[in-house]
Amino acid sequence: MDWAERYRPKHLTDILGNDAAVRQMRDWAQNLTQDSHPLLITGKPGIGKTSAALALANDMNWEVIELNASDARTKTIIERVIGNSATTTSLFGIEHKLIIIDEVDNLEGNADRGGARAIAEILKETRQPIILIANDAYGVSHSIRKLCDHITFRDIAISTLVKHMREICSTERISCDDDALNTIAEGAAGDMRSAVNMLFASTTGKTSIVSNDINISQKDERASIFDLVAGVYAGASEKKIQKYSHECEEKPDTVMQWIEEFASTITNQNQRRGAYTALSRADVYLGRTMRRQYYALWRYATSMMTSGVAKEFVGARFHHKIMPPTRWRRMGTAKKQKNARRTLVARLGEDYNIPDNQIQKIYLDLFSRFAADVPHIFCERHDLDVDQLTILLHDKIKAVAIFKEAQMITKEKEIKMKKIPSKKHAITQKIGEEHATKLEKIYQKNPSLAPLISQPEHATKSATETLMPSQEEKKKTPTQATLDFF
Repeated sequence: MDWAERYRPKHLTDILGNDAAVRQMRDWAQNLTQDSHPLLITGKPGIGKTSAALALANDMNWEVIELNASDARTKTIIERVIGNSATTTSLFGIEHKLIIIDEVDNLEGNADRGGARAIAEILKETRQPIILIANDAYGVSHSIRKLCDHITFRDIAISTLVKHMREICSTERISCDDDALNTIAEGAAGDMRSAVNMLFASTTGKTSIVSNDINISQKDERASIFDLVAGVYAGASEKKIQKYSHECEEKPDTVMQWIEEFASTITNQNQRRGAYTALSRADVYLGRTMRRQYYALWRYATSMMTSGVAKEFVGARFHHKIMPPTRWRRMGTAKKQKNARRTLVARLGEDYNIPDNQIQKIYLDLFSRFAADVPHIFCERHDLDVDQLTILLHDKIKAVAIFKEAQMITKEKEIKMKKIPSKKHAITQKIGEEHATKLEKIYQKNPSLAPLISQPEHATKSATETLMPSQEEKKKTPTQATLDFF
């Protein structure tokens, strides 16, 4: 057995680092009710998210049902594996079953078709605690994220990693010097699993190790685009600029966009003119490269956009914060809006059984008017997010306010729906008791009617039938949205 599994924490008290997150998990489990939301735990790999969930189940004596990323997670499979478990009790007499769904930010592709929607439906109906685990919070579907309480796990400190590895070495009777442990901890970059695996690999077949025995993938020390841009506008030497340019993995057209981004911030008119002149010459060479497909010209373009701009700033001090090009942010915003529009059209098309292209070309303006007339109902009925509602209302501030109010209305309805079954049961029981009391009085007057007293359930059954709709009435209930709703 590898050490990462052998030394996996068994209890929450064994989880290293992230004390606040562990405390939140414990409070959630100890105060669990039918109204408690599922947990969404996010953070980089190897910092204890899954281990903490398993340790919580062990501490609370809960049965565990786990669905990993290696499993196919289609709608059918999720409903078969998790659906019944989420609404039923344990076969072993245990109070709760903890359902763990790992890597919910990777529900994509044909293997996971319909998985996100199935999980969202289960989260709404579950009677069991559920913990969802993801590396990236924003990679999780909005329909899932809005139903959960969010807990974030942080990177584990180097000192904590070193302390834990020292304890492992002591248990395994291996001598490790501090330099070796520090080297491993720095290479792990806050990842406990990676640190333990590197320690295991470094100590295999040995009884002691020193720093020279450590063989890990060191941090990439090559220059990045940030080093190159800072060097250009700090007026670094041509030798250093060429070194940065050679080590940077970005293509020349991308490098040019980064350098061009900061040319407009130059206050000295002569320097700004010189920088733009060099950039324009570089752009000429990039154009020739694309037209002729002769990539040897890239070297001239690169020299002009780096060394040509840097010579204007010899001895200068660059104090600006280096950020990606503004055009990238605008493109990202446009892509986000495009995705929001696409998902909105798909949702409306599915709800009203109208092809997506007709929704886009013909009906979207009509739906915008419907949304403007009854925004809260429209948002709640179609489960829209803020971006989708903004497309219909053309007002971001109004969309945010309406979305929050719609969420509150939805929560109030869910609370009321949970109270309805208990209320119906109380009414049914009361009717049955009243009927039994009447029968008792009749028996006292006429003992020959005694057999009727032993069958009060007939009254209960009839009362229940009056409260519950018939099967034919259920069939008449529409399951698909129609335009006459408006």
